[in-house]
Amino acid sequence: MSNTIILGKVSFVNHEKKYILIEYEVNGKKKAINGKIDDKTQQELIDKKIIKKKHHFHIGDMVNFIAKLADRGDKMIACNIQYKYNEALDVLINKAKTNNLFIGYLKEVDGKYFVKEIDSYLFLPTNFSPWQIKPTEDELNEQVNFTLENTGNKEKAIAQLTKVKYIPEYYVAEKAFKQKITIDTKVYAIKPHGIFVNVVTNKIQAKLPFKEGVKIDDVIPVKIIYLTPFKIVVEAL
Repeated sequence: MSNTIILGKVSFVNHEKKYILIEYEVNGKKKAINGKIDDKTQQELIDKKIIKKKHHFHIGDMVNFIAKLADRGDKMIACNIQYKYNEALDVLINKAKTNNLFIGYLKEVDGKYFVKEIDSYLFLPTNFSPWQIKPTEDELNEQVNFTLENTGNKEKAIAQLTKVKYIPEYYVAEKAFKQKITIDTKVYAIKPHGIFVNVVTNKIQAKLPFKEGVKIDDVIPVKIIYLTPFKIVVEAL
């Protein structure tokens, strides 16, 4: 069986220990097998040109793999795992076109945040703003509402939480942006490609074009000309 390519379906994903459980059939008999999905294993497959890029595995993923005996010789394991498609993700994306509101559970894996969709159990990454207040231990695993974004590229689909809390400094910057208020910023770093300033204390920072004569701790009045939860752009006055 070691050279036979098998099609299976991911039925369980352990994101912490980096392995998946794959269900498949052989001669009408249902079987299950474990396989590694850590970054090192996937990079080796990329180097061997077995896969083109790393994949964040979900429950419901259809995969090709080869079954071989583990090095210890006590069980069969899945190797050369190749992601093919996921019908459950396709269903979510299609639903998002008409009703883009979902329920899930907030999860943390290796310092990154995900939402586990309540029906499909898909683990969807969620972007956290640098100014967003991180959830407490009590808030993890709680139900959250989210929308599905970047649906044009399934590999980059993310869950965007509908309710988000930011640090107080972000709301100060947001008010200044909306009301076009001038802010006296202080220079904290100077590099050949730019001048870096504290916009709201040292919590909200921005970059200005490099200018000769500017020194550390100089005060530069600016206006915020662009602000999102992920990016700020200021203009010197």
